[in-house]
Amino acid sequence: MSATFNHTIIPATDRNESATFFRELLDLQAAPAWGIFTNVRLDGDALLQFAEPPFEIQMQHYAFLVDDAQFDRTHVRLRGRGIEFWADPQMTRPGETNTEHGGRGVYFKAPAGHAIEVITRPYL
Repeated sequence: MSATFNHTIIPATDRNESATFFRELLDLQAAPAWGIFTNVRLDGDALLQFAEPPFEIQMQHYAFLVDDAQFDRTHVRLRGRGIEFWADPQMTRPGETNTEHGGRGVYFKAPAGHAIEVITRPYL
């Protein structure tokens, strides 16, 4: 069997709030929670596992590849919720969408402060 991505643990100040944020923004499915984890399922069955660590959360970067229709839905939701977004990871182009790599992309912050990127074309 070749290696495939299975799960990652995302530190959150409120694990349920973070899981709900990702589910609603990206149309993801909830997965059964267990122990300290509130889980969200990606296509291909990989899990995002949200947990509340007993230490200060350091910002992480998570990028999601979506189709054009999902990008449009996500973009509308960002605007509708008043979530600030940028066209670049340096956050110097607020309210813009980039067209890098032949697609579209935006960056924004999740509730726990993580940098989220949503793109419509892979970089490779």
